[in-house]
Amino acid sequence: MPVFIKVSQNKITDSKSYGKWYGRVVSSKTMTYQELCKHMSEHNSVYGEDVCLGVANKLQNCMLEQLLEGKKVQFGELGVFYLSVKSTGADEEENFNLGVNINGLYLCFAPSRTDVNNLSSKMLKKKASFMNVKDLSETKAKKPSASDPTTGGDSTSTDPTPTNPTTGGDNTGGGNTGGSNTGGDDNGGGDDYDPNA
Repeated sequence: MPVFIKVSQNKITDSKSYGKWYGRVVSSKTMTYQELCKHMSEHNSVYGEDVCLGVANKLQNCMLEQLLEGKKVQFGELGVFYLSVKSTGADEEENFNLGVNINGLYLCFAPSRTDVNNLSSKMLKKKASFMNVKDLSETKAKKPSASDPTTGGDSTSTDPTPTNPTTGGDNTGGGNTGGSNTGGDDNGGGDDYDPNA
């Protein structure tokens, strides 16, 4: 399945890139924690969904505990989780008050850049295929209906995989923790797009 991209125009009038068009990832759905554990159990695992859920819960709790103890946590070959703070400046070091000047504590993620599983932006782009959601909508509109005997068709297939996915384009934003300077939200979640709508 491809990575869905929505192309939209920058309409911020005082922006240097006003009027330019940018791509933004839209998700087909947000997979829940339970769905992920069920998916894990279905990968030829000897462990059932309940065991996978139990292990994942313990892992989650231990990771948070270690992060709050000031440690970075490497998550296999996926990358490293760590904490970061947002703070307001003080004129003098002795005037910096931890309770007043620290405004937020954030969970961050840095993808792996090892030879085994390089998840840098450049390598992820090479591994992915892309599809413009506009093309998906046009493909669905052209798809023959199974109820129309003159055109045939298969109504059981809802696979939106493009016949000619593109992997080109430029990297106009984003970063290790998600998000983008050209759209999207601060947590990198993007929009959910329903390919069946």
